[in-house]
Amino acid sequence: MTNIRRFVYATLLALSALSFAPTLASAQEPARGEFKLPHDVHWQNALVPAGVYRFSFEADGGMSMLSLAKMTGPRAGFIFLVGSTDESKPSDSSRLVLETTPAGSYVTTMQLPEFGMTLHFPVPSQATQKPIAKAGSAALAPGQ
Repeated sequence: MTNIRRFVYATLLALSALSFAPTLASAQEPARGEFKLPHDVHWQNALVPAGVYRFSFEADGGMSMLSLAKMTGPRAGFIFLVGSTDESKPSDSSRLVLETTPAGSYVTTMQLPEFGMTLHFPVPSQATQKPIAKAGSAALAPGQ
């Protein structure tokens, strides 16, 4: 009878250990790499200066974040929320896609085919708006 209890205990222990294994295995390593910016660019609401950067992308459930660390010149760090992600094809090239606005160049997309993903970043709405009219105050002449 003791052997049966030991067998049942060992079986339950093994099954409970296996039930935790998929949860641990589903945690992905963050995407990491480096890139060089030849000139300053806007990235969401930040101005990112030219230089060599190391990046790390992590997706935790509903929130995805990209962190940048400047490796050359004065050190700087940035953290950006990723608007959305898509799968990328292995034939895509690694690149940053910029949108030119009157306020400057904004990063809209970061393609990472080596990790099978494309990250999308929103451009702030005020960056794409063009001024329609210039506001000013007119001084009234005496007697009017």
